[in-house]
Amino acid sequence: MDISVIVPLFNEDESLPELAAWIERVMRENNFTYEVIMVDDGSNDDSWAVIENLRASNEHIRGIKFQRNYGKSAALNEGFKAATGDVVITMDADMQDSPDEIPGLRKMIVEDGFDMVSGWKKKRFDNKLTKNLPSKLFNKAASSSSGIKLHDFNCGLKSYRKKVVKSIEVYGEMHRYIPVLAKWAGFRKIGEKVVEHRPRKYGVTKFGWSRFVNGFLDLASIMFMGKFGKKPMHIFGLWGSIVLLIGLFIWIYLFIGKIFFAQFNMTDRPLFYVGIISIVIGTQLFLAGFLGEMIARNSSDRNFYLVERKIGLDL
Repeated sequence: MDISVIVPLFNEDESLPELAAWIERVMRENNFTYEVIMVDDGSNDDSWAVIENLRASNEHIRGIKFQRNYGKSAALNEGFKAATGDVVITMDADMQDSPDEIPGLRKMIVEDGFDMVSGWKKKRFDNKLTKNLPSKLFNKAASSSSGIKLHDFNCGLKSYRKKVVKSIEVYGEMHRYIPVLAKWAGFRKIGEKVVEHRPRKYGVTKFGWSRFVNGFLDLASIMFMGKFGKKPMHIFGLWGSIVLLIGLFIWIYLFIGKIFFAQFNMTDRPLFYVGIISIVIGTQLFLAGFLGEMIARNSSDRNFYLVERKIGLDL
């Protein structure tokens, strides 16, 4: 199969028929073999009924329905597991991503040799104050921290080599940082393509200001996990040992002064309490690294969500 298109969605029953028809037209014009995997993230409208109707008239449509809303990362991760195409393309269901970009995104993977290509909505139709400015700040911080030169980490329109999506795990709110996850998995050829951003035609945005706060927290988390996720002792153990030694040296200094000079009461000096705090914090950091090592070596799957139904796919 040439292409798997993954469409995560939540309450998008109005846009799905038009989106499916548009994708089908693009695939037919380019003679691609394809599948469209629509992942219903616990919608409470008629989205699943629409997917069932689309499947009845188009065998290329597949559907996955979550029992409740788990978030975009869970939807993408489940779609990645189900995808069988040589090239995997993700897009949002709100019609702001254009399926006409699919051939160009596939070409950059198949012919230009990229492992992953991220869309860049250079010209946006969002509110400049509430979306564009925070998005630019967020993308600048993400690019500087990760070393990946992209302008739009959060763009839902992306293409991947199949091996990439089978090698990464998207969990929590990490869908914003799939390029970083791909880089940490060893895929270095990550490109960018300017794509069309269309005005919203149906529904309302599902994201608010909180996503930018969460985005920066997730950035710190993923940078830490990328460097120390499999070796937490290297960071906690190192700093725990340093702080613990500082506390011990303080106590030794105070003990020598008390025994040989007897000029002061140890508990009357602020340095005594600095030593105690250093020893306690150093011990806690060291134990945190030790426990982190045990958890990292014995952790089970971090994704837990219940799939209620599937169509066109094996349960």
